[in-house]
Amino acid sequence: MTTDSAAALNVADAPAHAWSCIIFDLDGTLTDSAPGIVDRIYRTLENLGQPVADRADLFSWVGPPMLESLEQYGFTPNEAIDALDVYRGISEKEGPWSGSSVYAGLPELLARIKKAGIPLAVASSKPEYQVAQVVEHFDLKKYFDIICGASADETISAKADVIAEALRRLHHRGIDLSHTVYIGDRIHDVEGATAHDLPVIIVDWGYGTEAEAQGSLAHVETVDELQRLLLPEL
Repeated sequence: MTTDSAAALNVADAPAHAWSCIIFDLDGTLTDSAPGIVDRIYRTLENLGQPVADRADLFSWVGPPMLESLEQYGFTPNEAIDALDVYRGISEKEGPWSGSSVYAGLPELLARIKKAGIPLAVASSKPEYQVAQVVEHFDLKKYFDIICGASADETISAKADVIAEALRRLHHRGIDLSHTVYIGDRIHDVEGATAHDLPVIIVDWGYGTEAEAQGSLAHVETVDELQRLLLPEL
């Protein structure tokens, strides 16, 4: 995603007070997971005898609920469920973290946020058990108070619904949500967070386009820029 400089990223619109809670997306925000996800989608479609022109066409599938993407591809609802089972079977065999890596600098930023005493959460459209496996695999679990994802049956999978569940769990733990911000990379993140009146910071190292950042508080090119918005006192 091509952006302007950090000075022109609506940084002045960020609140002067500290954030009371910070919620992160996973794919394309914390982890560069597209290579692994795209490969598994490609093999799923191959196994089902479905044509795929180019792996690059599948990058738009990274972020939205997989069942939604399968139906948009052309599967009927029942066929999409069967295809999802094939995809998840590949993920289970290889691990949902396969083909993924954590973006450089983010573990250090999470550690600084944790040290500052700001509660952290993950809210992803990936199935929750897979979110937990990925976070655990990359040794990030220690930073998060809540890890939230889609339900296994996909009844909770839209980003707004996942964020709602994350907010419910955070509230149940007595965490102050009055100045909460969501960090993501796609239009689904903007729409899902703003449905709950949460400001959104879009990271440009993810998989969205510049247009998908519309409606966000700011979008940033680097982890250092993100840190300046999340921890302005450092």
